[in-house]
Amino acid sequence: MQVILLERVEKLGQMGDEVRVKDGFARNFLLPKKKALRATKTNREYFQIQKAQLETRNLERKKEAEAVAKKLDGKSFQLIRQAGDRGQLYGSVTPRDVAGAIEAGGFNIDRHQVNISQAIKTIGLFNLPVVLHPEVKVTITINVARSEDEAERQARGENVLAERTEQEEAAVAAEELFEEGAGPKAEDGEQPTEEEPAEA
Repeated sequence: MQVILLERVEKLGQMGDEVRVKDGFARNFLLPKKKALRATKTNREYFQIQKAQLETRNLERKKEAEAVAKKLDGKSFQLIRQAGDRGQLYGSVTPRDVAGAIEAGGFNIDRHQVNISQAIKTIGLFNLPVVLHPEVKVTITINVARSEDEAERQARGENVLAERTEQEEAAVAAEELFEEGAGPKAEDGEQPTEEEPAEA
């Protein structure tokens, strides 16, 4: 389908460009979100009449986005989630979760503006792009942790998972020591000590 872009769309073109896109992409995304119009004679004339207004509105939205970008860029937000001993989350972090954390921090962000390219399924620090406007993008840090204390330690650069695995290794070593029959055995001919009962 041939469409006229009403705003800049990443990897497609600038406002006013006529581009060919797949029908599903146009019907499900570009047209309902008012990012494009079908490239018909009537719509081309409408675009020429509305072009000045669209450009003005686009500049206003860009200025607003740039003002928010100055405050938001580089900020860090915490997400407390339940996770296993090895840091594997029970579930995953979604754009809605991230948008909620950003809103709790005092910014008005829509979940569609958060771009998670790969699912977040472990605890840790993740840098995510937030698209405030087609021409304004910022990067934020999401600190996914099991507790506020752990989030603070992660923010300082500590590896909370390495510490857990050392604790796990110590626990496994202790369990091996106390397993039945793991204690020292009396050699042949020696009398058993008080701790070891004599075999009947």
